[in-house]
Amino acid sequence: MTVVAPVLIGVLYVLLNSLIREPHRRRFNAVMVGGAGAAYLSGGGFGPWEFAFTIVATYCAYRGLESWTFIGVAWLLHTAWDVAHHVHGNPIVPFAEHSSLGCAICDPVIAVWCFAGGPSLTDRLRARFTRLRPPAGTGRDPA
Repeated sequence: MTVVAPVLIGVLYVLLNSLIREPHRRRFNAVMVGGAGAAYLSGGGFGPWEFAFTIVATYCAYRGLESWTFIGVAWLLHTAWDVAHHVHGNPIVPFAEHSSLGCAICDPVIAVWCFAGGPSLTDRLRARFTRLRPPAGTGRDPA
C-alpha cells in the first residue's frame, strides 16, 4: 500500500487536471509545482538549503508557465527533495512518518505526464469510448 496509494494519487491528479483546458492546464500545473517547491519551508530540517531548493523550484515553475518540460523537471526535483527528507527523517506532513516517501512515489507519475506534454487523458478516454459505440440508428456493433 506504500506504493499503490501514491501512484493512484498521482493518476487521480493527472485525471482531474485533464479536465482543465489548455493553456490553463499548463499554467495551473506550474503554479502547483511552485507551491510544492515551498512545502518544506516551515520545518524541513535542511536550514538555508530549504530556501535554495525553493528558489530553484520557483524558477522551474516560472519557466513551466510556458513549458511542460520545466514542470516535469520541477516535479522530479521535488522527488529528489522528498527522498532527502524521507532519509533525513523530516516528513512533509510531520504527523505522517512516510509522507515524504509517498510524495516521492507520486511526483514521478505526474512528471511523466508532464514530459508527455500534459495531454488531457479524459479527452482521450472519451474519444476511445465514443469510437466503441455504434453510430446512432444503425443497430450495429462497432467493428
